Amino acid sequence: MSEEGSFGITLAEKFLGFLLIIIGALITYYTLTSANYLGAYTGFFVFLSLIPLLLGIFLLIARTE
Repeated sequence: MSEEGSFGITLAEKFLGFLLIIIGALITYYTLTSANYLGAYTGFFVFLSLIPLLLGIFLLIARTE
């Protein structure tokens, strides 16, 4: 099989991972800074905001072959 174009796919994967890290970090920051407004739901929203952060980290460290 040909390996043409695999550089672009790898670059797109790393770029998407970087974007997910930024988005996840921003969501986590704004969730934690408005914790007094969220009340009992703060933990739930922190958990939801960590999902894109962890996916982004996974995409950055994943090795494509």
